Amino acid sequence: MKKDLAMRSKHKTLPSKAPSQRMLRVGELIRHKIAEMLSRGEIHDDVLASHVITIPEVRLSPDLKLATVYVMPLGGNDVKPVIEALTRNKKYIRAEVAHTLNLRYAPDLRFREDETFEEATRIDRLLDSEKVRRDTGK
Repeated sequence: MKKDLAMRSKHKTLPSKAPSQRMLRVGELIRHKIAEMLSRGEIHDDVLASHVITIPEVRLSPDLKLATVYVMPLGGNDVKPVIEALTRNKKYIRAEVAHTLNLRYAPDLRFREDETFEEATRIDRLLDSEKVRRDTGK
């Protein structure tokens, strides 16, 4: 009985918030495949053909069934049409990713705007502000 209780307590721990090595590896493989498809022009869409698109990150759910693909067109303009074009072609992209990765389930792809550059710019502006300079003594 005591052994059974000890075994149960081990499984009650909350899952880690940090992504696992497998999540990171599969995310990087998906990122690489989609970037390769975009650079080679394998996705036949006028909007995608007229933009240079970067994919800085792909985040996966713990069960690897959902992949959030963060995208940003070069220059940061026309984000909405690019995301709409990628979403229109999601079925084809997902099939190509599944073929390349050889996973049991092909993850569902969701395309989102990458906002890390804007956040970094905002932080730089804050650090350059007069109030922060005065507080840090620079």
